Amino acid sequence: MLKAVILIGGPQKGTRFRPLSFEVPKPLFPVAGVPMLQHHIEACAKVPNMKEILLIGFYQPNEELTRFLFNAQQEFKISIRYLQEYAALGTGGGIYHFRDQIVSGSPEAFFVLNADVCSAFPLAEMLSFQKEHGEPNSLVILGTTANRKQSMNYGCIVENEETHEVLHYVEKPSTFVSDIINCGIYLFTPDIFQHIGAVFQKNQQDMLLEEPTNGWHRAEAIRLEQDIFTALAAQGKLYVYKTLSFWSQIKSAGSAIYASRLYLNQYHTTHPERLASNKEGGPKISGKIYLNCVLGPNVSIGTGVTIGAGVRVRESVILHGATLQDHCCVLNSIVGWDSTIGKWARVEGTPSDPNPNDPFAKIDSETLFREGKLTPSITILGCNVTIPSEVIILNSIVLPHKDLNRSFKNQIIL
Repeated sequence: MLKAVILIGGPQKGTRFRPLSFEVPKPLFPVAGVPMLQHHIEACAKVPNMKEILLIGFYQPNEELTRFLFNAQQEFKISIRYLQEYAALGTGGGIYHFRDQIVSGSPEAFFVLNADVCSAFPLAEMLSFQKEHGEPNSLVILGTTANRKQSMNYGCIVENEETHEVLHYVEKPSTFVSDIINCGIYLFTPDIFQHIGAVFQKNQQDMLLEEPTNGWHRAEAIRLEQDIFTALAAQGKLYVYKTLSFWSQIKSAGSAIYASRLYLNQYHTTHPERLASNKEGGPKISGKIYLNCVLGPNVSIGTGVTIGAGVRVRESVILHGATLQDHCCVLNSIVGWDSTIGKWARVEGTPSDPNPNDPFAKIDSETLFREGKLTPSITILGCNVTIPSEVIILNSIVLPHKDLNRSFKNQIIL
């Protein structure tokens, strides 16, 4: 029997996703037409002998999350439960706190997935790899190759090239260590809790020796990457499975558009029914022409969206209930729920894609400001924003419920 744990974080973890995370928890933001978490759940549900999926985080249970879990259980015919942490416990502390729930039913192994990654999720391949390498209780990290410079933004793995054992692990090193990086997807056996428990005991002893620190430092706040993987390296217990398929982090709204593109490309083989096509009684689509509009490439459109004549949309996400009036142009942008873009208006951002000439390039973690100025990135319209006719919004972030009356460039509109 197998289980899966998805770490969804909490409200303070989605700050780079604002203003979109004001309306919906970041893990439920639609990427390629479905909530970000649904891609993870779907991949887990496909693994043979998967009995339960647990979500661990510290979001307050709300109607949106409850509805999503109910619908996902109905669709994938598998038990899905949300376990709420009492505080931010880190990637290791959360699974340790709920270890009784995870080992209930005696699973032989369980997957742990970070919610803010987009991947082909080669879970079955990781299972096969675990059986072929090391002892039965070995732990597996999913890895991929990054370029030399960007690798230092991730957890770096030095492996034995023959056995694929992890010999050295460093989280975000200051100098180059390895071009193999941690993808935030793991396969563990219940043995992992012995290793996390040892760190927990050490933290407790350290806290007894230290002055009280206003509760900020908790013994249960444990990080898999720094506290566990670093210690387990070169002990014959930790292995890396390298994937050649796509992978990206989803830290910011700009990376959500790139992730949407990766999933849309995958849909040709996995979910062709989610892609627009000619249907009896449906819209007439000829190539990229849609009622005199040009939509695409890599466009995701929510339900209840109204699109006028002559509209151009490219590399963008248009969310539920938005209205794009005649001849407006939307490029490299996210248009929020129930927003309106007027006639002949132009909403445009700067793509934050990886270098297309480097096969190992990853998307850069954007800083919001550089040298005191807003870093050019995708344009984001929060929910219920109105853009009047014949204005240009370029590389800007517009907070919800704004009624603009002129053009803006490189600004955050509060």
